[in-house]
Amino acid sequence: MFSPIDFPKPTSIAVNGIELEVFEAGRKNGGNPIVLCHGWPEHAFSWRYQIPALAAAGYHVIAPNQRGYGNSSRPTEVTAYDLEHLSGDLIALLDYYGYQDAIFVGHDWGASVVWGMALLHPERVSKIINLALPYQARTEKPWIEFMEEFLGDDYYFVHFNRQPGIADAVLDENIYQFLRNMFRKNVPPAPPKPGMMMIDLARAEAPLGQPLMNDDELAVFVSAFEKTGFTSSINWYRNLDRNWQILADVNPIIQKPALMIYGDRDLIPKSENLTDFVPKIDVVSLDCGHCIQQEKPEETNEAILSWLQKQAEI
Repeated sequence: MFSPIDFPKPTSIAVNGIELEVFEAGRKNGGNPIVLCHGWPEHAFSWRYQIPALAAAGYHVIAPNQRGYGNSSRPTEVTAYDLEHLSGDLIALLDYYGYQDAIFVGHDWGASVVWGMALLHPERVSKIINLALPYQARTEKPWIEFMEEFLGDDYYFVHFNRQPGIADAVLDENIYQFLRNMFRKNVPPAPPKPGMMMIDLARAEAPLGQPLMNDDELAVFVSAFEKTGFTSSINWYRNLDRNWQILADVNPIIQKPALMIYGDRDLIPKSENLTDFVPKIDVVSLDCGHCIQQEKPEETNEAILSWLQKQAEI
């Protein structure tokens, strides 16, 4: 089992008016840069199995704790977490290292940022590899209004926006229980209504499902959120409608080569129209839940490296 002591030491880098805590490996390789973007409620440590494998394959691996996470800056303004700021951080990170573009890999919210990066700044993206969250086409109505209409006001995206501060407080009071219940294999169905799923997970005293990681690994996430709390990371959700506005006049078609990796047991449904918006995409499905790269690390690494090799041969 992976030990946290094997994880790269962080560097604090000033970019885009903030500080980012960055973990990297393989810079001396002189190979292509590959930027790993974590999801919620996560940490760059979620890429612990991919960083050494990618570095060994010759890539310069860059894994930031994005704004709001870990020891990276946590601005107080909600709007500081919109897509322009999040993608701006990544552009500034490329500039810091002197790269024109990079391969971007995202999981969960990180995937959303990578899709958005490819829309807003396609010249800075060479290839895309996303896990769990497929491309989300812009809806006719703002995203939160759209979700509220179809999924109800207790759906956690909606709850985070319509009732700010409530979930933040519950999660902050139950950090260990919440993360223990979030990071588990073969995610069971969401709890029945009424109730907001994330609050229910935080208040569930008995462990739910098979643990995804050992105690030392889980402690890395728990320690990080004990320091930061959850508000700064939840603020990413509170910019969904702002992001909807930002993307209003952007060409929705992504022409970059892309790989989409699904977990067959994930609650997030697979896209039925992915190739309409990302025509140069390949799709891989693994027998796992939502936390794909942590639950199936060897299979994930194989999928990523074989796809990158195939792309290099084109």
